[in-house]
Amino acid sequence: MNETAPLRARAEIDLAALRANVRVLRARAGGAHLMAVVKSDAYGHGAVPCAKAALEAGATWLGTATPHEALALRAAGLGGPLLCWLWTPGGPWREAIEAGIDVSVSGMWALREAVAAATAAGRPARIQLKADTGLGRNGCQPADWPELVAEALAAETAGLAKVTGLWSHFACADEPGHPSIAAQLGVFRDMVAYAEKAGAEPEVRHMANSPATLTLPEAHFDLVRTGIAMYGISPSPELGTSADFGLRPVMTLAASVALVKEVPAGHGVSYGHHYTTSAETTLGLIPVGYADGVPRHASGRGPVLVDGKVRTIAGRVAMDQFVVDLDGDRPETGADAVLFGPGDRGEPTAEDWAVASDTIAYEIVTRIGARVPRVYVNERDEPHETPTDND
Repeated sequence: MNETAPLRARAEIDLAALRANVRVLRARAGGAHLMAVVKSDAYGHGAVPCAKAALEAGATWLGTATPHEALALRAAGLGGPLLCWLWTPGGPWREAIEAGIDVSVSGMWALREAVAAATAAGRPARIQLKADTGLGRNGCQPADWPELVAEALAAETAGLAKVTGLWSHFACADEPGHPSIAAQLGVFRDMVAYAEKAGAEPEVRHMANSPATLTLPEAHFDLVRTGIAMYGISPSPELGTSADFGLRPVMTLAASVALVKEVPAGHGVSYGHHYTTSAETTLGLIPVGYADGVPRHASGRGPVLVDGKVRTIAGRVAMDQFVVDLDGDRPETGADAVLFGPGDRGEPTAEDWAVASDTIAYEIVTRIGARVPRVYVNERDEPHETPTDND
């Protein structure tokens, strides 16, 4: 895509920032390998370009939620270790096995489907057993772990599977000092020890997500899984800002001002007239709305940088547009309206939008819709000093 072409809106993705973030996270991970999590189209940033950039920066694994996300990476020519963890009955198990994708198994039904697919494919399934250590979401409960481990190892003996990983996920790693953190670590160690005593020889044991990678070295094991931090967003303001961790936001969301006009005092703005001008003023029309991922819940609160000043959305966010009160200023039509970015130019950040929308920055970037073009900058990896996994 031509980066200079006029666009209604654009999400600029700085791949140099992403690569730098991966290197920072690798250094924080110590000797553990790093999985670049590119689920949900790389949190809205574009799965294939971000996966390639992460691998260039030293990530050794890729991770997705759905099997179709994983298969799309393989179709794009991305080889190497790849884990997919959100399976449902009847999923494309055989295709994943044939593509060399590690499949996560949390219960007996999934193990049986993986083994049946491996039989049909004529090659063993690479399976990773997921333990529910306290999150209460996916994963095998401790009481059911012995049966799952026994059946998985029996499939391994039969040449139908290889247990490549043992893993789990934290519930509250983004809440420093939460008692569940130590409790989950203890349960995970016990479940890993049981599986290994039974004969499992996993390639990787892993539990650390982004916050645990940044703050819990005791949870790093063989591999860390970094999602939101890779995109330069702090996993929790309580833990520190992006800058505190040496991370840089990767996405900048901007639109072109579509109209500037004068209106009198007392003029209603947008649906429901929840905003009325207090004096004669100028209004700016920004041509993005909730169909593009701008949260409607940010109506009257969302910050936008226009003409060097941070403005606030006036009235309701509509499907395709919203309005800002320009306080008499008259920027040119076509001028940039920057919703969020790294903050270098005084623009708001995704965290600012999260606060305005009563949500988290994860949702802000992930919800940006497909009709907003992704414009990739710094696609080439310039020469640099890359830390080794042992640094």
